[in-house]
Amino acid sequence: MTVPGRSGWKAIYLKQVDADEQTVRFWQEIYDESGALVEEHQKYPEDRGHKKVRS
Repeated sequence: MTVPGRSGWKAIYLKQVDADEQTVRFWQEIYDESGALVEEHQKYPEDRGHKKVRS
């Protein structure tokens, strides 16, 4: 799922599942207005908070 932000950035939510369709990993990627990945936020199996990919 892609969610547009107010400042031109966007968030994409991604889910990885195993062969039994059980969630293995769920995370969010944040892209700036030029489409560059700037942050990643793993939410499952452990919430690790936001991690900057570039500065």
